Amino acid sequence: MNVLVLAGGLSYERDVSLRSGRRVMDALRTAGIDAEMRDADVSLLPLLAADPPSAIFIALHGSTGEDGSLRGVLELCGVPYLGPDARSARLAWDKPSAKAVLREAGIATPDWVALPHDRFSELGAVAVLDRVVARLGLPLMVKPAHGGSGLGAIAVHEASALPAAMVGCFAYDQTALIERYVEGVDVAVSILDLGDGAIAMPPVEIVPVNGVYDYAARYTAGLTTWHAPARLKPEVHDEVVRMALAAHHALGLRDLSRVDLIVTQEGECTVLEVNVSPGMTETSLLPMAVQAAGLDLGEVLAQIVRRAAVRG
Repeated sequence: MNVLVLAGGLSYERDVSLRSGRRVMDALRTAGIDAEMRDADVSLLPLLAADPPSAIFIALHGSTGEDGSLRGVLELCGVPYLGPDARSARLAWDKPSAKAVLREAGIATPDWVALPHDRFSELGAVAVLDRVVARLGLPLMVKPAHGGSGLGAIAVHEASALPAAMVGCFAYDQTALIERYVEGVDVAVSILDLGDGAIAMPPVEIVPVNGVYDYAARYTAGLTTWHAPARLKPEVHDEVVRMALAAHHALGLRDLSRVDLIVTQEGECTVLEVNVSPGMTETSLLPMAVQAAGLDLGEVLAQIVRRAAVRG
């Protein structure tokens, strides 16, 4: 079989996507899969029509790979691809909608409000932010409603810092998600389906030097320490895994995902967001979790790719 790895794109996460794509391509090749990498540009559809691959691995980050639109086009082309379908990807991509689904499913997630830039301006920035602080309290986390890699995400501890945080967020997205900041340990749980249903890989604990897991902390050597598996009490570990699997199922995902959570000092767990196109770079969390489970990344990805190809 031959696999086409899509990477790059035009989002702010292009560089990370290219690194993910190369890692995926190399891992698949070591597992005996014929894999090549290319961008999702105007030459893609003619290529798929002339020489369709057995399956496509979407290593695109940002809207191109995660908002469901590309997946919808691939479905029109009849080309199998790995990961959730267009509808589920679209739901997970929109953080406010995903949080609403999680809350309805009884899965804890921080209280939030979503503010489009237009409404923010029309209703008056000062008045709106005053109500946000009155309703959610401080500290707060401001982040783009769509996007990843920590771009545009800012922790706000003083009300006076909130306007600047909003401006920074709007540089990456037209809608800001403001949620109650939860103090605790960052934990990521990667979910994989290797043929017998979704299973959780060992949770990974994230310890950023500056206390915030932003873009620099994710991709700059020395700014973050990771523990795989996470240093959790057995009962907390079980709850983190249960919640991650529940979030994966609530959003209707398949094949693979990564669920980001916070564990408080009291051992309470809450889901922050779910990623349908997890990073695959040297410092990404899913490969760390696979290694902690004693599995080979190439073999794991090859298994999922083969299932996707058969599924059609």
